[in-house]
Amino acid sequence: MEIVLQELISKLEFGLALNEEEIDAAIKDLVSEAETPEAKALFLEALSKKGETPEEIVGFVKAARRLSIPVELPNQLRERGVLDVVGTGGDNAGTINVSTAVAIVCAAAGILVCKHGNRAATSKCGGADLLEALGIKIELEPGEAVEWLERHNFAFLFAPRYHPAFKHVAQARKICAQRGIRTIFNFLGPLLNPANPTHMLLGVMNEKFCLPIAQVLAQTGVKRGMVVTGLLPEGESLIRIDELSTVGPNTIAEFDQSLPPSLFILDTSSWGFEKADASGFRGSDPQANAQIITEIFKGRSKGPRVEIICLNAGAAFYVVGKAKSIQEGVKLAAEVIESGSAAEKLCQLQNASRA
Repeated sequence: MEIVLQELISKLEFGLALNEEEIDAAIKDLVSEAETPEAKALFLEALSKKGETPEEIVGFVKAARRLSIPVELPNQLRERGVLDVVGTGGDNAGTINVSTAVAIVCAAAGILVCKHGNRAATSKCGGADLLEALGIKIELEPGEAVEWLERHNFAFLFAPRYHPAFKHVAQARKICAQRGIRTIFNFLGPLLNPANPTHMLLGVMNEKFCLPIAQVLAQTGVKRGMVVTGLLPEGESLIRIDELSTVGPNTIAEFDQSLPPSLFILDTSSWGFEKADASGFRGSDPQANAQIITEIFKGRSKGPRVEIICLNAGAAFYVVGKAKSIQEGVKLAAEVIESGSAAEKLCQLQNASRA
């Protein structure tokens, strides 16, 4: 008997987890043109309200990967280690594109970065929007992506190109967004990099997701990683961001192949970062953010935006083993920017895109 979404919705409403067969059936209906966007939205809403277990997320990752176009990396690249720096989005904080800027800084430091991303869904500027505004090619075929990684230490994998089946979920996700509902696709996007990176720095919008998502990454082939979330002050309150914060405590789940995920708090208040509220980290539309990032890389901009890029790049350096600590990584990131290496890497990627 065929499993249908309505049956799964009923099970979820009772607070019961889905098994592997049910997840496969759900994915099949979610990518089907025959199922209505409203029915898909109701399923995604029910799953979100129940709360996705790590096992369910792993099941959805495996089912979704079977529908994706892979990027087969040569062994010599994989042995060097391949990094992705990405956030789940959905924090509505409006910060600049920290993870995309960090990816370029890391590439400038000699790290292989295969960044997976999309256009903005809940913000004014997504990673793909920023790169496009910077004049960097985002529509790379699998073979091109490997070539870019070999030549430039950087390749961007545009999600719609590698996950064509999921265009049929877009309308359901919009319905959920209009209702203020986060869906499992906020998690799946960062977890479905077609190149299967060996290292990851992943930002989430709530501390309760740090440990579960770290467990998922560890079960889906990532050798070493961190799942992070930070806080920024806004008026009398604090807002959560899907990256490390220079002005608030950070929650981090860290793991590697030899150790299970562990949770800790990182307080950078004694690190000498400039005090600022949320407005000091905000960006705008793609053109404005491109200008901000360019000015930072050229050494013409200082302050909170530069510091938050250095902090997150420092964590990425630590994850891949280029720095012995996050704090050491921050100093290295500052050197990469101050030396002009980040600006040089940006120019290299722009020239390659024009060519």
